[in-house]
Amino acid sequence: MTGRIHRFDALDNFRDYGDYAAGAARHVAPGRLFRSGHQARVTAADLDRLDTLGIAAIVDLRRPSERRDQPSKRPAGFTGAVIESDHDDGGEAPHLTFLKTADLTPDSGRRFMTETYRHLPFEPSHLDLFARYFRVLGETDGPVLIHCAAGKDRTGMLAALTHHLLDVHPDDMVADYLLTNTAVDLERRAPGIARQLEAMTGRAASHDAVVAFLGVEPVYLETALAEIAARSGSVDAYLEQALGVDASLRDRIGERLAA
Repeated sequence: MTGRIHRFDALDNFRDYGDYAAGAARHVAPGRLFRSGHQARVTAADLDRLDTLGIAAIVDLRRPSERRDQPSKRPAGFTGAVIESDHDDGGEAPHLTFLKTADLTPDSGRRFMTETYRHLPFEPSHLDLFARYFRVLGETDGPVLIHCAAGKDRTGMLAALTHHLLDVHPDDMVADYLLTNTAVDLERRAPGIARQLEAMTGRAASHDAVVAFLGVEPVYLETALAEIAARSGSVDAYLEQALGVDASLRDRIGERLAA
């Protein structure tokens, strides 16, 4: 699994979420599906490396306010499609509000993230972006990159939906989702993040609390999928009814991504 991780100077959590068995008869091609954190801090060397991947479309799952605060950098001459949402509720990202106003503990972080995942698949901006992403997969032959801020929650949800659609085994889906905990090197990053949080809020957060907030846990994804089943009947029904992924589009995506 760690062979999926691509190391950059200043681009976090970049990895290939293809290259899995897709049911009994197919395999998802490697080098076609990428996921990461934001690209606001990338170096010139990072941009050169991104350019070699030949990315044909980028799906930015962040809010407009997040994009304004941390604008993406692109390789020189980048001509791929960029998919973004203009939906803005006028407020800051919920995770920032939580960090500024709540006492960050391992338990509070887990409660916040679990509740976030309960609503994540049904937020208007996500319904819009997820639907447009799947249309891009059915229309684009080149690699696609999806990302949010940290590349773990919104991005993780969309990658998991992609795996479900492609009939990737649930164990592989969860393992890919949890790879964030390795790719980000939570133990090393936590002290620096704790200092940033204290500067922002005036309150100290424990090492364990920061690690819990920066990482992902199976229950988060399980909560989202359970909520999808409760509201839509099944993940397949959600894909078709909420995101417009009908049988024809599903077949095209499978064919385009087959190794």
